[in-house]
Amino acid sequence: MLENALVNKNKSIDYKEMTEQLENNLSQLQQKIRAEKLPVIIIMEGWGASGKGMLIADMIKRLDPRFFKVHSTMPATDAEKRYPMMKRFWANLPEYGAMSIMDRSWYQELAIAKIEEDISDSEYKRRIRSVNNFERQLTDDGYLIIKFFLHISRSEQKKRFLKLKEDDSTKWRVTERDKKRNKNYDVYYKQFDDMLAKTNTPYSQWKIIDTTDRRFTKFQMFNILVSQITNAVNAGSKPTQIPVPVHELFKMESVPKLSEVVLTNKDLQPSKYFDELKKAQKELAKIHGKIYKKKIPVVIIFEGWDAAGKGGTIKRICSALDPRGYEAVPIAAPDKHELNRHYLWRFWNAMPKTGHITLFDRSWYGRVMVERVEKLTSEERCAMAYREINEFEQELTECGIVILKFWLHIDKDEQLRRFNERQNTPEKQWKITEEDWRNREKWDMYEPAINEMLEKTSTADAPWNIIEANSKMYARIKTMKIIIDRLNDEIKKK
Repeated sequence: MLENALVNKNKSIDYKEMTEQLENNLSQLQQKIRAEKLPVIIIMEGWGASGKGMLIADMIKRLDPRFFKVHSTMPATDAEKRYPMMKRFWANLPEYGAMSIMDRSWYQELAIAKIEEDISDSEYKRRIRSVNNFERQLTDDGYLIIKFFLHISRSEQKKRFLKLKEDDSTKWRVTERDKKRNKNYDVYYKQFDDMLAKTNTPYSQWKIIDTTDRRFTKFQMFNILVSQITNAVNAGSKPTQIPVPVHELFKMESVPKLSEVVLTNKDLQPSKYFDELKKAQKELAKIHGKIYKKKIPVVIIFEGWDAAGKGGTIKRICSALDPRGYEAVPIAAPDKHELNRHYLWRFWNAMPKTGHITLFDRSWYGRVMVERVEKLTSEERCAMAYREINEFEQELTECGIVILKFWLHIDKDEQLRRFNERQNTPEKQWKITEEDWRNREKWDMYEPAINEMLEKTSTADAPWNIIEANSKMYARIKTMKIIIDRLNDEIKKK
């Protein structure tokens, strides 16, 4: 792809006046971006000394600084490496109607890492897929991604490095790494070209510009920005897309429908329950120490009917854990900042670092349950979510996170009994709300949505565990045993 970079083939054209008009257009478009709530991500990648910093300075000169942010991507720190690769990039997503300008981006984890960190071919391939999934998920949600790769020849790069080194105020910008990259220009050229080809997708295409001629480069950058943003603003709502069936993309695990789950005769006597609980908590405490030493991150997800016992189960599990090594995250309706970004944004921000456990009391599955049934999100976006969620969990598992998913299942009679108990017990009344009663009336609408969710998101690496929860004691012990068995298996693999 690099051989097709845009170059100045007509040296007689003076681009200054045309560029100034485009700068004015971009400034006016920023207001339309705000009005249309269009989130824009602009990525500046390219060779060292290709002019990324100067072009970003030109770009933002007439923009309102309240509605954009420039992110300079450095190599991941040791602390950042304890999280999934994409977490720090999800954290920088702009709100709807704002702009993020990336001085380098997630692409540093691809070509550069392939050469300098010697990642394997399979890991490189995985990262390519991860980035393509990430960008598709964002564009499906309405984000506009504009990607520039700034290209210069080996000789031009060397000339610019020498010029920078001549000035005491700029010589610090030329590092030993820059010199090494220029010396091995052909190796980097080949890897950059491969990366660009494999990440040049219909929804997120590369714009490659030869930056030898600064005026031409500046004109092309503004011309592309104005053109793509104008098209996105005028496009309005995206055309309906047909979701790809998840069984064609992922290896799935079969799971029974809720109506097929037998809830009777699943109980424990109190004396046996307390013995089993003590034993399970003791084992969990040992396991927690082991996964910390082996740096295994764990995500445990609890979904279920209202009053199914999620909170009580989480409490018994956490009682066995070192409080320095876990976090329990209750998921409520998203706040205004969360609503103003891709729905997975808040969950990426809650991922555990290596050796730690995060327990979710409800999770991203609200997208295909509450948001679907209550029509809080369009049918099109809810249908896309099954693939997005499976991709999300695939990304986590491939980064080493162990995922355990539990659906706590009770019948309608047991739910009514627990609702009445809460309503009639003063110290428990805070647990019951009008919304709980309203949701109960929609049981028959929720059940098919839950069945579809279980069927379409029970993958081989992150299968659903349905827990018979009419008996709280039985449910807690069964859940803890599943966690213990799974984590012991993962410890043995290490």
